[in-house]
Amino acid sequence: MQYTIENDTLRLTVDSHGAEAVSVIHKPTGAEMLWCADKALWGRHAPILFPYTGKLTGGKMIAKGQEYAGGQHGFARDVEHTLARQTDDTLEFVLRADAQTLPRWPYDFVLRSTFVLDGSTVHHTLCVENPSEAQLRFGIGYHPAFAIPFDDRHTTEDYEIRFDGIESPLCVSALPNGLLNGQSYYLARNTDAIPLTDELFDHDSHCMVNLRSAHVALVEKDTGRSVSCNVEGYPYVLIWSQAAKPLRFVCIEPWHSLPGEEDGPLAWDERPCAASLSRGESWSTTLSTTFTR
Repeated sequence: MQYTIENDTLRLTVDSHGAEAVSVIHKPTGAEMLWCADKALWGRHAPILFPYTGKLTGGKMIAKGQEYAGGQHGFARDVEHTLARQTDDTLEFVLRADAQTLPRWPYDFVLRSTFVLDGSTVHHTLCVENPSEAQLRFGIGYHPAFAIPFDDRHTTEDYEIRFDGIESPLCVSALPNGLLNGQSYYLARNTDAIPLTDELFDHDSHCMVNLRSAHVALVEKDTGRSVSCNVEGYPYVLIWSQAAKPLRFVCIEPWHSLPGEEDGPLAWDERPCAASLSRGESWSTTLSTTFTR
């Protein structure tokens, strides 16, 4: 089921399936700023990545002595979440371990997903709670897709990925199969922006490590119109689009964890995690996205 909140600037719609934002309308202009999830290209808008990001080594994990198959980015994006709270400016959803999650990941957990409208900004907080496990380890990340071009007068080359200041973004490689291969490369050197081209994502995403910038923005160069994500505190920020020509959307993806390694461990407890919670502990992270039109 879909739920909508709005203020003078934005109208946000979130689907309880996946607790996924499916629409952000800029009310003064009527512009839709999220990708439309055309299944012919990529059928998602802004999925939550939990309890892991990327692929599992060998497509599986060993947890509590048993083997579990796992697809890309975990399962939170593919199951129903429960609406816990709705106010004029807030939507909160909750996902608890149950019969649909335990066969995929044998841990007790609570995942709260809270959306708050604040002027031209959407704050999306993910909070993980450990109700009963001796130790709960997990990965987590965001995957919002922003529609381009912003209007019919612009093309891919009219946009850039812009940082707060000078960066030489070092990227870890997960080619060719989505698993870390131990290699890295510079996406660019000593620049405050990465120009968009229709070829930029021909070989999949770029996973930038330890940026100094607090913001990564998708900017229309001649007008200054933009989508800006506050990535402060995130060790990894990916940019990605389906390799279509011309590009139809760009994802800015702050992650707290990485995909598995080509020859990495299968044991869940040995997989590098975003956080490790003792019983009764909780952990949260927020992605704040500002839309300027």
